[in-house]
Amino acid sequence: MNNKKYKRKPKKLTTADLQDRLKRKFYKNPTKSFTAKQLIHLEKLSNNIDSVNHALRHISTEGYISELRPGKYQFNKNSVKDSRVFEGVVDMTKYGTAYIITEELDSDIFVPKKKVKNAMHNDRVEVMVISKLKDKYTGEILKVIERNTTHFVGTYQSGQSFGFVIPQSTSIPFDIYIHPNDNLNAVDGDHVIVKIDRWPSSSRKSPIGHIERILSEDDRNEIRMQAILAEQGFSEIFPEEVEAEVSQLKLDRSPKEMSKRRDMRAVTTFTIDPFDAKDFDDALSYRVLDNGNVEIGVHIADVAHYVQPNTALDKEAYKRSTSVYMVDRVAPMLPEKLSNELCSLRPNEDSFTFSAIFELDKSQGVVKQWFGKAIIHSDYRFSYETAQEVIDGETDNPYAEELIQLNNIAKILRKRRISNGSIEFESDEIKILLDEAKKPVAIKIKERLDTHLLVEEYMLLANQQTGSFMAKRDKPEVPFIYRIHDLPDEDRMQDFALMLKEMGFHFATENNNSIKDSIKKLNEVAKKDDSFKLVQPMAIRMMAKAVYSADNIGHFGLGFDYYSHFTSPIRRYSDVIAHRILFANLDKVERYDKATINMQCKHISNQEKKAMEAERDSIKYKKAEFIQQFIGETFEGIISGFIEKGIFIEIKENKCEGMITFDKLDDTYYIASNKLEAVGKNTGDVLKLGQQLTIKVVDVDIDRAEIDMDLVQEEG
Repeated sequence: MNNKKYKRKPKKLTTADLQDRLKRKFYKNPTKSFTAKQLIHLEKLSNNIDSVNHALRHISTEGYISELRPGKYQFNKNSVKDSRVFEGVVDMTKYGTAYIITEELDSDIFVPKKKVKNAMHNDRVEVMVISKLKDKYTGEILKVIERNTTHFVGTYQSGQSFGFVIPQSTSIPFDIYIHPNDNLNAVDGDHVIVKIDRWPSSSRKSPIGHIERILSEDDRNEIRMQAILAEQGFSEIFPEEVEAEVSQLKLDRSPKEMSKRRDMRAVTTFTIDPFDAKDFDDALSYRVLDNGNVEIGVHIADVAHYVQPNTALDKEAYKRSTSVYMVDRVAPMLPEKLSNELCSLRPNEDSFTFSAIFELDKSQGVVKQWFGKAIIHSDYRFSYETAQEVIDGETDNPYAEELIQLNNIAKILRKRRISNGSIEFESDEIKILLDEAKKPVAIKIKERLDTHLLVEEYMLLANQQTGSFMAKRDKPEVPFIYRIHDLPDEDRMQDFALMLKEMGFHFATENNNSIKDSIKKLNEVAKKDDSFKLVQPMAIRMMAKAVYSADNIGHFGLGFDYYSHFTSPIRRYSDVIAHRILFANLDKVERYDKATINMQCKHISNQEKKAMEAERDSIKYKKAEFIQQFIGETFEGIISGFIEKGIFIEIKENKCEGMITFDKLDDTYYIASNKLEAVGKNTGDVLKLGQQLTIKVVDVDIDRAEIDMDLVQEEG
């Protein structure tokens, strides 16, 4: 009997995979040189020497490597930025091409469709720059470092020995293999949520996953909402190990734990939140001190007490970094037992908090502050609306005096803040009302109440004072997580000013103060003129985005030298980090690693951006679903923008936006260079931004969230 064991010969690599393997070898060993024979041995390649030499010659012509002498190659480190490897985030286009956003270069790296491999939107990848033309880079994705998306929504199909899921999004270039033991007894045609367990090493293979949930076939809303979450890498489902950890958590009233906390249970305390809120992560307390000053406490859920570093719960919270607020649901950062129970500052219950307590004198200046762990007992739960009724004297309440005094002080603080350079960005915010089946029944403009401003002011105070305390804690600096907002880009603000000039509005850009004054004036004009109301949000987009960083540069929009996020740890991981560092530095100095904090800041900022995209997509979907019932009806709308294809129209009464394509109009229109108007080629008719039109809703594509409109011509 022949017992000789044979080793399986490595599979021969395709031309593309061989080139990828060789590229990785060279950039990981930039100082070494290799021949084809050496590479076959080192990489255990099954490809023959001729095919390896052919691959080497090909990638040499692309600039990845240089031929030192015939047949011997080395990484091309002498071509400056044209042959370097960078790390960045994928911004996928609808055409299958991508741009890699990296902080290491002065512009994004364009990647053709064939060079994207199996990377997807918002994945963190390693990309090699192939060429540079002026300031434009072209590259090729080498590997995916971190997947953005682990869950997908798709349709299940069974096979003889396995099943597979076809993702709902047409931009996803692969199917997902499902073992029969992992299909939850799904049958052909079922809509499912699938989680990827193993990604393939080759772009020509499919990932392997398991089905986590079967969706109701007729629940179109559920399928779409889950797809929106999945596309941005979020999920409502928590891993089993996380749920297991959370199940063991409880409120610890032991003498040891209580001795660490300031007892605030005897001080009048209440929460003010939306009427439908379930997680109450902040509360306010108020009392008059013996010296005549007032003490205001900003009490924040002590999430860090329960979410301990390096646990499965902590890792999952960091991965998510934020709660996602969709129209019909919240995909929380923390499991429900924490967000809605243990950490929620519910009325008539003892709750653990991390508190910022301020003593204010007669001029409402902070003369003393205290940060630390506390235990509170919320006396009452107000909604914004019920609190407003108390302030307006429409309703009696045992805590009316405290509430009214807090409101009076907040108004003084707000007036002072604005006079010191804080910008108030005012724009309409909508709320989509749903019935029990989650169908949209109305769209309302949210009313901005004094109670909204009241809560906002004390949260700003706590966040500002936290940032200031840590910035001045010690020298050299104690690394901390700040919320920063950079100065406006001069070129972009100049372009914005030119656009407004054509609309008859002078927007001064001489310095930062003149920009702030101009924005304030624009806000006033926008209250009376729809065209300026439409360009008003553009002022925000012209500015830098607020992000998290350990390198403090201040917050331009708020006019603060120091600012952090301290007040919402149930829904923001940034605040969990802030709590941990702040607590560690109350009685002593403890310096966390700044590079690690900055790495976390980049991740959290990116997650915040993705959550906002998911929230916007859910709003667009629900708007399309709402307006579908009005197909054939006419509305008053205003022109909200132009693209080559047509005109965007916003319906005035419900803020739903649709398009009238130019091919529906009686003339050929071209868009002016200022993007503010479209001009008829033959008639000279002008359509302007902000112009009011009567439109008819003619069709709605709910899945694409697109509303098709026609212009209703005036009679006579």
